[in-house]
Amino acid sequence: MRQNNTTRWRETLQGIVATIIVCATSLQAQIQKSQSPDLQVLKDKMQRLEEEMQELKDEINVAEQAQPTPLAAAVAALRTPAPPPMANEKASTEREKSESTIDLYGFVMTDTGYDFGQIDPQWFDVERPTKLPAFANEFGGNGNTYFGVRQTRFGVRTSTPTDWGDLKTQFEFELFGTGVDAGQTTFRLRHAYGELGQFGAGQTWSPFMDIDVFPNLLEYWGPNGMVFFRNVQVRWMPIRSSHTEVIAALERPGASADQGVYSDRIELQNVKPRFNLPDVSGHVRLTRNWGYVQAAGIFRKIGWVDYNDPKYNLSGTAYGWGVNVTSNLKLSSRDIARLAVVYGEGVENYMNDAPVDIGIKNNFGNPVTPVKGVPLPVLGVVSFLDHNWGERFSSSAGYSMVNIDNSNAQNPADFHQGHYALANLLYHPVPTVTMGGEFQFGRRLNFSDGYSFNDYKMQFSFKYDWKKSFAY
Repeated sequence: MRQNNTTRWRETLQGIVATIIVCATSLQAQIQKSQSPDLQVLKDKMQRLEEEMQELKDEINVAEQAQPTPLAAAVAALRTPAPPPMANEKASTEREKSESTIDLYGFVMTDTGYDFGQIDPQWFDVERPTKLPAFANEFGGNGNTYFGVRQTRFGVRTSTPTDWGDLKTQFEFELFGTGVDAGQTTFRLRHAYGELGQFGAGQTWSPFMDIDVFPNLLEYWGPNGMVFFRNVQVRWMPIRSSHTEVIAALERPGASADQGVYSDRIELQNVKPRFNLPDVSGHVRLTRNWGYVQAAGIFRKIGWVDYNDPKYNLSGTAYGWGVNVTSNLKLSSRDIARLAVVYGEGVENYMNDAPVDIGIKNNFGNPVTPVKGVPLPVLGVVSFLDHNWGERFSSSAGYSMVNIDNSNAQNPADFHQGHYALANLLYHPVPTVTMGGEFQFGRRLNFSDGYSFNDYKMQFSFKYDWKKSFAY
């Protein structure tokens, strides 16, 4: 009520002031037009009007002071510019202007081919030397035709601006069954990973590997001599620039073992693995105009506990380690060489196609521990060339190898050495479509029985890529 009365009072006073101003203006005009000599009378009248105006101004000031918020202060607040935003407010404003994005991507791929030799039927559409027969006709006769869509893939990537940097996530799966689903066309998780600033967590490429070594192939599994492993991890990425990258991670541990010639002994049936520490891995990459070079390393602890009769103590621990040096060399505007050399002990689990990490070794000098587990040394080599013939044609050709230093109590037919080679010609009628043919070669050599097997395949594939991006 008090606010309404004051408002009406202010409006009344403003009307009076306006009337006085109009009158004064009119008088001044009359004075200028009039030739009357009685100027003193007019001046006295003007003086009285000015005094009345001053009295009205004083009354307005008294009315304003009675308000909860002074009118003058309100006017000043409107005229005074707002102070500049603080740093965090500015960052928030810029972040709001930035857009979050979501990318949907993937491809549909059909493979068809002919295997002139034979391979484990669960791995019919790949070339894996470890899955080639360990003895004559292990998987039946030679010559098999295959079709499949197991390479088909779907993925989602997101990026969201925050005060800590971009929050990035990736979820990706394919249809290539492995493990208990080997040989099946079924969903298989590839990536479930997120990162914010310098830290990331989830399942993605191990820092011990280098995915850029993987050449432009139709065959799914790829070079057997390269490190290739997606693992659950927590990683720290202190340096990531266009010239230098440094990544370190703690990874989910795991390993496999071979009981060799003693696999049927009951004393080994209750020996169980134990992994009480994570694997530690990391790499440093230096990028230059000619390409890049990357050096990676890993260290891991592998343990096992004997829960059998205390007559024997077969418990033990082994330490695995590895060094992986990789590179891409830009030989010309059309040629890229993809190279890798890896050596270590007990890191077969991280290799693309290698057998067990731990082998069994005779230790007859110790009656309590007559056999023991040892980490198996492994050497891997990759050398491939990707070449672009022009806008629509490209090729890849190269060689890869894995060599295992077997322990003396492994089976004679256990895997010792594998060779992998191929060459292809690919056609791209449009940038998102690939079709072509590929010749593949695989060779397996056993540990000590002298058996080896060569496999040859021809594969033809059709791949249709797609991607859709959204901003929100």
